[in-house]
Amino acid sequence: MGMKFGRLSFLFLLLTLVLAGCGEPFLSTLKPAGEVAETQLTLLFISTSIMVLVILVVVIIYLIVLFRFRRKKGEENKIPKQVEGSHKLEIIWTVIPILLLLSLSVPTIAATFKLGDVKDMDKVDKDGNREALVVNVRANLYWWEFEYPDLGIITSQDLVVPTDEKVYFNLKASDVKHSFWVPAAGGKMDTNTDNENKFYLVFDKEKADEAGNLFYGKCAELCGPSHAYMDFKVKAVSRDEFNQWATAMQKNKEEVQPTSDLAKQGQEVFQANNCIACHAVTANDARPETARTAPNLADFGNRTRVAGILEYNEENLKAWIQNPEKFKPGNQMYKEANLSEEELDALAEYLMGLKVQE
Repeated sequence: MGMKFGRLSFLFLLLTLVLAGCGEPFLSTLKPAGEVAETQLTLLFISTSIMVLVILVVVIIYLIVLFRFRRKKGEENKIPKQVEGSHKLEIIWTVIPILLLLSLSVPTIAATFKLGDVKDMDKVDKDGNREALVVNVRANLYWWEFEYPDLGIITSQDLVVPTDEKVYFNLKASDVKHSFWVPAAGGKMDTNTDNENKFYLVFDKEKADEAGNLFYGKCAELCGPSHAYMDFKVKAVSRDEFNQWATAMQKNKEEVQPTSDLAKQGQEVFQANNCIACHAVTANDARPETARTAPNLADFGNRTRVAGILEYNEENLKAWIQNPEKFKPGNQMYKEANLSEEELDALAEYLMGLKVQE
């Protein structure tokens, strides 16, 4: 029995070590890629070090007491020296916890106020233009919308940000509580339906280059049956590249016209099935927020995932269109499309051709 238990324990330990190497790069809080994440990781190391120190001291004292003061033969009636009422000991075990708490609370409080300072979000230049980049994040079941209010741009699922500068976020939810989290960039922040939360993140250029300019974000609040599939991507690029992207998106005031006969047929399928009632196909979506009930598809051809979770290819796109409930249970899209194989081919061709930038 003992050998069997030992073997199982060894196998579980080995499996744990193997699984520890799985996952996407820069999807861990232990691999920070910006100022906020580095500050929070430092706090994590401080708190962990204090806890380990306390555990070690307690274990050492326990072992000393266990061996030094254990009952010995011939000394059954011996009573060790009593230290009750010792002022020295009372001062020691009162002062040490206070020092430990201060060493943890002071940097934590300082970092909390520093990371919570968003007053620069509303700074304007001499022309009255906001200096900082602000993104309105709206969480939905089970997708993300990113609005750049000062640039007149709306995107979905793919967030584009410049590196080496503070990017400020206004966070809210349209249905239930969600939580916006880019593990490599900083801790999570809740998105609520009744108020906006604000914070900022910084994406380090060197780390972004190392990660291929792509980070991964998730919903970190249990929000429904497809909570685990509520992912998004963050493209962190240089300021010049971001400006080029923003300029191209701002010019996208009209739908990108299909270039092939099959794509034109797909455009007709898209319109005939009234997909346009929910999905915008331009980055300059002038509809009110309440009317934006599905992801913006303006730059769908440059996405890296279908529905945020599937590998980007034609087969997965058609499978998603045909039965989205299969991949994201509880999503708000229609449950099943009654389209022929030819219509699916055409629609996939049209959607994959929606590219603001080649």
